[in-house]
Amino acid sequence: MTFLWYNFCYILFGDIMKVKVFDEGHEKDLEEAINNFIDEVQPEIFDIKFSSSIGVFSEEQIYLFSALILYK
Repeated sequence: MTFLWYNFCYILFGDIMKVKVFDEGHEKDLEEAINNFIDEVQPEIFDIKFSSSIGVFSEEQIYLFSALILYK
């Protein structure tokens, strides 16, 4: 199954896809990190997945903002 998926991706996209994951504690920091990556690498982006979550530790709320970029 993995071999078939690899061949499908290669035929569809021509090259091997790459993934970059970002993980920040504030949405503005995530935005800045993604923009810096795009400016430096200038990738051909196929998709961006965004996620946010919150946790509680003692009386403190902890936020997490993350993004996954699929690019070539």
